Amino acid sequence: MTDHEMNQDEAREDVARASDLDEAGIEEAKRIAEEEEAGYRHLTGPTRHIVPVLAVVWCLFQLSIASWLLMNSIYIRAIHLGFAMLIAYFSYPAVKRPLKGVFSFLSARTKIPVFDYLLGIAACGSALYLWLDYEGIMSRYGTPEPRDVIIGAVLVLLLLEAARRVVGPALTVIATLFSSYVFFAEYMPEAFAFRSASLQKYVDKVALSTEGIYGIPLDVSAMIVFLFVLFGAMLERAGAGKFFIELALSMLGRFKGGPAKAAIVGSGLTGLVSGSSIANIVTTGTFTIPLMKKVGYAPTKAAAIEVAASTDGQLAPPIMGAAAFIIAEYLSVPYLDVIKAAAIPAFVSYATLFFIAHVEASKAGLRGLTKEETPKFGSVLMSGLHYLLPIFVLVYELVVPRHSPELAAFRAIVVMMFVMLLQEPVRLFRRKEPVGPGFRRGLESIVSAMVSGGRNMVTVGIATAAAGIIVGVVTMGIGGIITEVVEFLSGGNIFALVIITAIASLLLGMGLPTTATYIVMAALTAPIIVQVGADNGFIVPLMAAHLFCFYFGILADDTPPVGLAAYAAAAIAKSPPIPTGIQGFMYDIRTAMIAIMFIFNHDLILHGINTWGMAILIFVMACIGNFAFAAATQGWYMAANKWYEIPFFLLVTFIMMQPGYSGAWIGIENKYVMYLIGIGIMALISLNHFRRRPPHGSAQVA
Repeated sequence: MTDHEMNQDEAREDVARASDLDEAGIEEAKRIAEEEEAGYRHLTGPTRHIVPVLAVVWCLFQLSIASWLLMNSIYIRAIHLGFAMLIAYFSYPAVKRPLKGVFSFLSARTKIPVFDYLLGIAACGSALYLWLDYEGIMSRYGTPEPRDVIIGAVLVLLLLEAARRVVGPALTVIATLFSSYVFFAEYMPEAFAFRSASLQKYVDKVALSTEGIYGIPLDVSAMIVFLFVLFGAMLERAGAGKFFIELALSMLGRFKGGPAKAAIVGSGLTGLVSGSSIANIVTTGTFTIPLMKKVGYAPTKAAAIEVAASTDGQLAPPIMGAAAFIIAEYLSVPYLDVIKAAAIPAFVSYATLFFIAHVEASKAGLRGLTKEETPKFGSVLMSGLHYLLPIFVLVYELVVPRHSPELAAFRAIVVMMFVMLLQEPVRLFRRKEPVGPGFRRGLESIVSAMVSGGRNMVTVGIATAAAGIIVGVVTMGIGGIITEVVEFLSGGNIFALVIITAIASLLLGMGLPTTATYIVMAALTAPIIVQVGADNGFIVPLMAAHLFCFYFGILADDTPPVGLAAYAAAAIAKSPPIPTGIQGFMYDIRTAMIAIMFIFNHDLILHGINTWGMAILIFVMACIGNFAFAAATQGWYMAANKWYEIPFFLLVTFIMMQPGYSGAWIGIENKYVMYLIGIGIMALISLNHFRRRPPHGSAQVA
C-alpha cells in the first residue's frame, strides 16, 4: 500500500470517528424529538400491529382520494380527523410520566388500555358523525337537535384531550380559554363584553360546520399536507437525507468552514419536505454537527448553526411545511403566488446564514475538510441520483404544467415508490446477487414509510383541527374584541403592532407546532395588521401579514428558554442548551429582520413585480443589506468590527432593505440611486476591513 493510500485510509477513519456519535447524545436528541409529540407508546405483543395497520390504511385512503376516489371534501375532512383521533388515542398515553397503582393504565407504554380503546373509538365516531349524517346536519344548520349537540360536544372535548396528548397542553389551554370566553362574555367588563353564546350555538359553529374544526386548515391537512408528509417520510426511509448531506459536503466541504456550509444546504434540502425543525436536526445534525466540531467550530456554535439551518428549512419553497398551502387557501390565491412571495425572503435568509458560517470560521481561523476527507462529487451524485428524480417530478408538476399540489405530490410519491422498490434490487444485481430479497426489502421500506408518514400526520391533523376551534370561536365575537385591544395597545402605530404580533407569535410558538401557531396568529392578527395599516394610510398586503405570522411562529423553535430544537442539537453537540438556543436565536435574528422589513417594503415579497430582472436585483440588494445586518450583529465582517462601523452597517441594511423610506428621509425618490449609495457605503467599509483582515488561517475572536 502506498503512503498516499495510507493517508486516505487514515482520513476516512478520522471522518468515520467524527461521525461515530456518542450514543447517549443521539438517544437524547431522539427523546426530545419524541417529547415534541408527547412520546409514542412502544407497544408489544399482538397490539403492536394495530397502529401500523391503521397508518397504512390511512395512507391508502389518502392516496386514493388523490387519484381515483371522488368524495365530498367535508367527508374527506371527517375521515381524515377520524384516523388522526383513533391513532392519537392508541399511540399516546394520557400521562407521560410513569404512574403506579390503580391509575397506572393512564401511563401505559407497552399496551393500549381499555380506557383508551373506548376513548379512541368514541373520538373517531364523533369525528365521522359529520360524514354519516351530513345532509341531516346541514338541513338543521342553526338549530341542531340534542343528538347533534351531544356528539359535537363530545368531539370538542375528545379533540382537546387528543391535542393535549399529541401536541402538548398549550393548544388545549388556549382553545379552552377562548371557548370559555364565549360562554361568559356578557359577564366581562364592558370593554370586553358581548352576548354570550349558548352550548347549542357554540357546537353548531365549532363542531358542525366548516367554520371551526372542519375548516380550511383541516381541509389542507387532509387534501395536501398528508401527501407531502408521506413523500418526506419516503425520502427519509429511502436514505435521501444522508445523500443530501454527502452531496453538500462534496460541493462545499473543502471551503473554509465547509461542514457548516454543507449543513446549511443539507438541512435546507431536508427541510423542503420536513415539517419539523427537531426531526430535521435529528436527521441531519447527527452527521453535520460532529464534522463541524472536527474542523474547529465550538460545540455551541456547531449546534446553533444546525438549529438555524433546520429551523429555516420550513421557510424554503416550494413546500414550506404545511403553511404554503394553508396560506394559499386562506387568501384564495394560486399556490405559486405564495411560493413567489416567499422566495426572496427565504433565499436571502439562507444566503446570510452561509455568510454567518463563513464569519464564524474566519473568527476562529478554521479550515475546511481535506481532499481525502471530502466525498467525491461525481461518486456521490451518481450514488443518489435516483433520489433527485421524484423531487424533480414534484417541482416540475408544480411549476411547469402547474398541476394542483395534491396531484403533484401524488405523482412524486408514485415515482418515489418505484425508486424504493427498485434501488435495492439494482444494487444486488450489480453485485451479482439474487434480487428477490431486494424487492422484499423495497416493499418493507414502502410500508415502513407509510407507517412513519401516518404517525407523523397525527400531529398535523390534530393540531389543525384543534386550532380550528380557536378560529371558530373568533368568528363568534372575540375577533372584534381582539382587534380593539391590539389596536389600543399599539396606539394605531403599525410598527408597534408588528412588534406586538412578533412577540405574540414567538410566545405562542414556544408551546405550539409551527402550523398551529400560524393558524392561530393568522386568524387573530393578520387581518388586524392590514386593517390598522389601512386606518393609518399604510397598505399592508394580506400576503405579507400572513407570511409575517408564519415566520415568527417558526422562529419560536429556537427561542429560549423553550426552543426544543436547540435542546435536540445541544444533546448531539454536548453543548449547554440555553446558550445554544441564545446563539441560534442570534443567528436567526437575520430572518426576523427580513420578516419585519417585508411588511414595510413589499418588493421583498415581489408584490406587483413580475420580471426576472427586477426580482434578481431585489434579491442581490437584499442580500447585501442582510449581510451588513449579520456583520453588525456578529461583530465581524472581514475582521473584527470597530465600534464606529456598526452604525454604518445598520445604515446599509436600512438603505438596501427600505430604499423608499431611506430615500424619503433625504429627499431622493429614486430607489436605484439609494441602492448605489448603499453599495458605496458597503464598499468603503469593505476596503477598510480588507486592509486589516487577519492572516489566512489565524484566529481572531471578535
